[in-house]
Amino acid sequence: MKSAKVCYSIRPSHPEAHIFEVRCTLATADPAGQRFALPAWIPGSYLIRDFARHIVSIRAEASGDAIALQKVDKHTWQAAALDPAASLTIICEVYAWDLSVRGAHLDQTHAFFNGCSVFLRPLGQQQLPCLVDIQPPLGERFANWRVATALAPASDRRGGAKDHGFGVYRAASYDELIDYPVEMGSFSLASFTACGIRHEIAISGRHDCDLARLTADLTRICEWQIRFFGEAAPMPHYVFLITAVGDGYGGLEHRASTALLCARDDLPYRGMKGTPERYRNFLGLCSHEYFHSWNVKRIKPAAFVNCNLDAENYTTLLWAFEGFTSYYDDLALLRCGLITAEDWLGLIATTIDKVQRDPGRRRQTLAESSFDAWTKYYRPNENTPNAVVSYYTKGSLVALALDLTLRASTSNRCSLDELMRVLWQRHGERDQHGGMAVGDDDIRQLAEELSGLDLERFFADAVHGTAELPLAALLKPFGIRLQRDDGSGVPTLGVKTSSSGDELRLATVYAASPAQVAGLSAGDLLLAIDGLRVTAATIERVLCRKNAGETVRVHAFRRDELMEFSVVLGAPERGKHKLLLEQKRNALRKDWLQV
Repeated sequence: MKSAKVCYSIRPSHPEAHIFEVRCTLATADPAGQRFALPAWIPGSYLIRDFARHIVSIRAEASGDAIALQKVDKHTWQAAALDPAASLTIICEVYAWDLSVRGAHLDQTHAFFNGCSVFLRPLGQQQLPCLVDIQPPLGERFANWRVATALAPASDRRGGAKDHGFGVYRAASYDELIDYPVEMGSFSLASFTACGIRHEIAISGRHDCDLARLTADLTRICEWQIRFFGEAAPMPHYVFLITAVGDGYGGLEHRASTALLCARDDLPYRGMKGTPERYRNFLGLCSHEYFHSWNVKRIKPAAFVNCNLDAENYTTLLWAFEGFTSYYDDLALLRCGLITAEDWLGLIATTIDKVQRDPGRRRQTLAESSFDAWTKYYRPNENTPNAVVSYYTKGSLVALALDLTLRASTSNRCSLDELMRVLWQRHGERDQHGGMAVGDDDIRQLAEELSGLDLERFFADAVHGTAELPLAALLKPFGIRLQRDDGSGVPTLGVKTSSSGDELRLATVYAASPAQVAGLSAGDLLLAIDGLRVTAATIERVLCRKNAGETVRVHAFRRDELMEFSVVLGAPERGKHKLLLEQKRNALRKDWLQV
């Protein structure tokens, strides 16, 4: 490591206290006072997280002697002036107890970290190549620990399987270093090859996963996606880093890996028949993060090129980068044969239900939702369903609507598939091709160029407006009927509830609903309707005996005050959507679904 100008080391120094020791050594530092900063957020998760708050101690040394280190702001430090010939080392202890895909987590069973949460960046030198020495914790109890990461080994890395992967790795820059999460521990490991590229699956946590089934299914997904964009794959090696817990769900994309959190029951088990819903959802998550290897990691909105790690980076395009990816994640499962067309249409129907449920779709556009992700989508509260539309769910329906529009209007000559591939060819970062940033209007212009259609009204309504998507009309030429069932027939308060034991609390009161008009609010503890106690188990039985338009007395606690409300019950909620396949042969549908 002595030959590199920027060198890091990281070691789980106190697993029982969740502490990493992290060092950064500069061969040449700014003699006037080198500055270091820790990112405020992690790309792919659009919220200021202030990772520096987890640093519990920090100090500096110059050629072995202690020097002063001053904190400049919430995540920046400046070392004292020093001799230009002296090397500078920053040593910090980082508290790691965030069991998520975004930060760092450490205990006696495993260690996981994203570079954003542990590696200080030397300002002015973050563009330089760097080395990182990943070290095991001390002690015999950790003798079986090993490393899983997509980072490339350095030439001076210690030897082979004997070191369990611990040793020195290299990155072309600081931005590359923090895009490769690392897992340490005695995890399960499996590997497979997809289109000539080695893929690994590392699973931490207790589980009974059928690794043979999982590798077979992921092989099909990865091969389909690589061939979709065109071989060869843009990464030389890929790693799925999976943490299995009792209950959890999440994923975060990286250039050559993904960090995933799942419930252990989401994983396939030996002897499992078919593709149960929980496993199907997990495969969809894997597919989603893998698709991001192209769409957002290498095809980027302008705001994410040379992004500022100290502050928010605003874009109106998350509806395309997350929404399009949400469209293709499950479509990939269909096209590679892991689920049926009926299964996939059921997933689309569920997405329609999610979008239709929340009044926020009538208040916020997809472009606004993308821009406001930092302050609204990632900071939800009890009023979020009334004010916010998801660029994931509605974005995926816009992708569906655009795909259907292009296909039907051009007799399948043009499609969203073609649009994605041309985006990759023109804008993708690969080999020596740096790629061009995607601007706010580039997707519309490219869709018009490829199809010859005027799509200004489509994008004005779907992306920059709040009009309902005409999905029923768009699906009809493909031999698919969109309908909605009758629902339960129970009159409604217009609320979303949460329960704990026998307590029934209002989690959300929907805009303009009977409950809101009457004055009920989120957080109210619902006690009784017309003098009868209600719980999560009994509220529907009470309401089913009432009629829409009937006035009921509702008693509830707000804080410690008992209140009474007169609520005029609303019409029963409409039922769930269904997408039904017509049996007759349909060429448009066949080319679209590819089954």
